[in-house]
Amino acid sequence: MTTVLIPHHAQTFQRPPTAGRPGPGAGRGATMENLEKQLICPVCLEMFSKPVVILPCQHNLCRKCANDVFQSSNSLWQSRSSSSSSFSSSSMVSSGARFRCPSCRHEVLLDRHGVYGLQRNLLVENILDIYRQQEACRPVPMKPEQQQQQQQLLCEEHEEEKINIYCLSCETPTCSMCKVFGKHKDCDVAPLSSVYLRQKTDLSDSIAMLVANNDHIQALLSELEDMCCRVEENSQHQREHLDERFEGLVALLDERKQDLVGLISKHQDDKLKHLRSLIGRHSEQLEAAVALLETAIQSMEEPHMSLFIQSAKVILEKMAVTAGASHMERPEIGFESLSHFVLDTDDLAELLRNIDFSPGVGDDGEEDPEGGEE
Repeated sequence: MTTVLIPHHAQTFQRPPTAGRPGPGAGRGATMENLEKQLICPVCLEMFSKPVVILPCQHNLCRKCANDVFQSSNSLWQSRSSSSSSFSSSSMVSSGARFRCPSCRHEVLLDRHGVYGLQRNLLVENILDIYRQQEACRPVPMKPEQQQQQQQLLCEEHEEEKINIYCLSCETPTCSMCKVFGKHKDCDVAPLSSVYLRQKTDLSDSIAMLVANNDHIQALLSELEDMCCRVEENSQHQREHLDERFEGLVALLDERKQDLVGLISKHQDDKLKHLRSLIGRHSEQLEAAVALLETAIQSMEEPHMSLFIQSAKVILEKMAVTAGASHMERPEIGFESLSHFVLDTDDLAELLRNIDFSPGVGDDGEEDPEGGEE
């Protein structure tokens, strides 16, 4: 009879749990149960439903539950929300709305976005996903005889041999007989328990790395959201600053316009004053000449020669004086023209059309790092 030598590690097997000792899944079940308690919403008393929001006091709520708490504590807001659409009324509120955390009664101040402005806790959401994946893979509780059968999986080729080693070459669990006689005799193997512990450790480390990476992503998202807020604030500040600068230019142009209009008005008044003085002077001369003409015509009708000669002599003397004094003073040619008041704004208009921001210089006179890199 041929003697078969079986390696020592092939003779070991896992002892089924007794009535007084918990099985290997008992600790894991307790851990998952404790984790589940930490993922319960304090409002609905159910597991968190995404999206999960984190309050300033670091407590977490389902966003739907946070909205319910907010509406129940603001009756006026609740009456408004019932008369409008659910999203628009619950997402946009007046700045200053508030409610209290149901866990610690800390007062939560909301912005104009309402509960939709609260920061999402992506870390808790990722833990929820991992928990649900673990629960989906969690074995269904079995009867003791089913557990014993599950723990004592047998080899398909050697029905009475338990699967207790792992073929590293083929990457599959197998039994000791397959290593000694079967298709895995030339392969590298390792105890199934060591491979199990190693892969479980690797998976646990990967989960920890994923959670840490998600934490970093959440921090980055928070930083990006803060940057968005700062961009909006800086844009508003620059718009106000731009309005002030243009209002100053408009005021300067209006002031200069008034100065130039005043200069034109002064020249207009001077010319009109001179022209009206000439009109008054020549009007007086004309009236005197008309009166003298009427006197001369009347003297022509004098029938007595002696009286005519006396009056004619006086009239002739007055006519000579009037003719000598009636110098026709006229303004110079083009006196009425104001064509020298011409304003050339072409260069200024071109300058205004090309007005632009100064690259690399902020409103405080310091160089802008973004503009300086161009």
